[in-house]
Amino acid sequence: MSFARFGSVSSAMEWCLAQREAGKTIGFVATMGALHEGHLGLVRRSVSTCDVTVVSVFVNPLQFEDPGDLERYPRDLDGDARQLKEAGCDMMFTGTLPEFFPDSIDEMGSLEPGTLMSPGPCAHGLEGVSRAGHFIGVATIVHRLFEVVSPTRAFFGRKDYQQALIVAEVARRRGAPEIEVCPTSREEDGLARSSRNQHLSESGREAAVVLSQALACCDAQWRSGVRAPEVLQATLAAPFKNAPGVRLEYAAVRDATQWTAGDPSEPLENCVALVAARVGPVRLIDNLILGEGETCEIPRGAGLRA
Repeated sequence: MSFARFGSVSSAMEWCLAQREAGKTIGFVATMGALHEGHLGLVRRSVSTCDVTVVSVFVNPLQFEDPGDLERYPRDLDGDARQLKEAGCDMMFTGTLPEFFPDSIDEMGSLEPGTLMSPGPCAHGLEGVSRAGHFIGVATIVHRLFEVVSPTRAFFGRKDYQQALIVAEVARRRGAPEIEVCPTSREEDGLARSSRNQHLSESGREAAVVLSQALACCDAQWRSGVRAPEVLQATLAAPFKNAPGVRLEYAAVRDATQWTAGDPSEPLENCVALVAARVGPVRLIDNLILGEGETCEIPRGAGLRA
């Protein structure tokens, strides 16, 4: 099959409908573009397990509080298309907010409040506090993307841990698609791959590895038998005290099988460590399920209690 590229939502819907009518399974990867190896790993996973693979490239304005951050977000549609074709993707599409929601845009060009989707209880705490409204935007566009593509299976990275939980909740409400959460893709020095990494200065890039180093320290504590959340959390935060140019936003642990808004108080049997920090002007996040390395996935049914 030749690579198809569409600049409209309606064309993408027609293409996907034709694939389903032909009895093909559709794998889907939702992106905001500026693709890197992490995205391409998801695409290759889809190619290996589904008949056709679809990728959306849409910088969703609903996910941005700061208009400047939206404006600065890197964009390279032609470059994205070349990489996707090489990775075996069958179709890439983009669109505009009015195209995704043709009957729900008000006179100011904004999405009407009644169209917004609740992200559910997994939006409480951590990223939900740091980025107010972000997860509403995520849930709203992911629900719409699932309507457009109607995929058999959708692939997401584990770097955005809370987001992956919310996506799973959106899929659960709809009854489809099947969600596969894939391991975080990392550079050789451990830094989690992100489109935002390209905005790091040379010194910032060197300093940014403290996120993965802090996770490794916490993982070592866990492997030594530590289960007290306050001890694990202190271990996670400690490396940031001697990290010039890095401002820690949070270093937290949660039960990996049951999301909670606040810090756990009892010893943990399963644990995910999560960090967010600003390296210069760039905000980075990362996480690790302790004791299980990078091959583990978010457990089925995780995150149903706030």
